[in-house]
Amino acid sequence: METLSPNIFTYDMKATIAFYQLLGFKITMSVPEEGDDLVWAMMANGPVTMMFQTFESLANELPEISRTAGGSLLLYINLKNIRNFFEQVKDKVPVLKGLETTFYGATEFSIKDNNGYVLTFAEHE
Repeated sequence: METLSPNIFTYDMKATIAFYQLLGFKITMSVPEEGDDLVWAMMANGPVTMMFQTFESLANELPEISRTAGGSLLLYINLKNIRNFFEQVKDKVPVLKGLETTFYGATEFSIKDNNGYVLTFAEHE
């Protein structure tokens, strides 16, 4: 195994791309390659890569995938300069838990994205 790239499902691709751009992600690939009607996009911020796909693009494929926004999932993202990053995004996104130092020594904060997914950012200082 070399990498892990979650594929997050969304009902609103434009809003999802805009949300993740607030976090510093940039589109690296998309289907179609151009235009406003994207059904899939890959975004990256440094070595962290995430994919986003519309529920509609699945049609009747993979009925095992829940069509409920959010899901039972927390994405844990390690980064450097967490305090600076928190200051950059705290007024732009829904913060669920502010900066805290955990019992295992990490500094973390958690947000909710526009699709209901929870993202926890952490720095192990």
